[in-house]
Amino acid sequence: MDQLRAMRTFAEVAGRGGFAAAARALNMAPPVVTRLVAELEGQLGARLLTRSTRHVALTPIGQRYLRRVQGILLDVDDAAAVASQDQHELRGRVRLIAPPVFAARQLMPRLARLHALHPGIAVDLTAGGPVDSVHDDHDISVVVRSDRLDGEFVAHCLARSQVLLCAAPGYLRQRGRPQHPRELADHALLVAVLARMPRSFALTHEAGETVEIVPSHVLLSSPNAELCHAGALAGMGIAALPSFAVQAELEQGRLERVLGHWRLFDVAVHACLPSRRQVPATVRATLDFLRAEFPGGARDPWLADAA
Repeated sequence: MDQLRAMRTFAEVAGRGGFAAAARALNMAPPVVTRLVAELEGQLGARLLTRSTRHVALTPIGQRYLRRVQGILLDVDDAAAVASQDQHELRGRVRLIAPPVFAARQLMPRLARLHALHPGIAVDLTAGGPVDSVHDDHDISVVVRSDRLDGEFVAHCLARSQVLLCAAPGYLRQRGRPQHPRELADHALLVAVLARMPRSFALTHEAGETVEIVPSHVLLSSPNAELCHAGALAGMGIAALPSFAVQAELEQGRLERVLGHWRLFDVAVHACLPSRRQVPATVRATLDFLRAEFPGGARDPWLADAA
């Protein structure tokens, strides 16, 4: 069995919701499509699809396998493109969407380097609010979420970022610095409503104690973390913001960490592509650039420098 061919066939069946549609798209006879998927399931020893006369659906194992297969196929296509690409300059527009605070703090400083590498690539950047899923009308969606990604798309983890409590030095001098999470009830809180973030927060001390809090005195909440960031700098209260949003201000002393021995939660930053077989070379180049600029999911690159 040609495993790569079988994987492509399975991904096409899953993406199009049926064997007949996949056969037409792949220019194959329907029995060949059915046989390849059956052989793949036999090799894996697992059922990937449930079949009826009118409907094909992924099993739970099939859903997990599809996500891995999509990543493998993208890497294979990328390698083929690199091998066959001529020396002409890449030209075209890449449609990118990202949360405002990540776009402003992390993407904008890097776009000059992208332009230096690929002068012919222009970026259409949308940054209107939280991004918690893939936008099919964009080539790359930068998704920031605290929970697990789920969906039929290809995702590459760029980094993990710890959500920190921080405040302006002037606010802490005036209101005092809380020593325990329960003391947050006496303080004004500024909460960036990131996509899919929890309603309550569990803070865990480095010694092991865990305290669950529900923010009670929320002076400002907004899906735009830049507004909470500005409020913290203005001395309005204690903000809960991802490390990628406050690294520079912590280093400069314009903001200070609060309850630094207590850990809130992390968010993961993913660069996601809609599920599709053919990815334009300009999009591949932009994705490769982003993956090279960020360390992956193993650590928080901003916290080490800002702590």
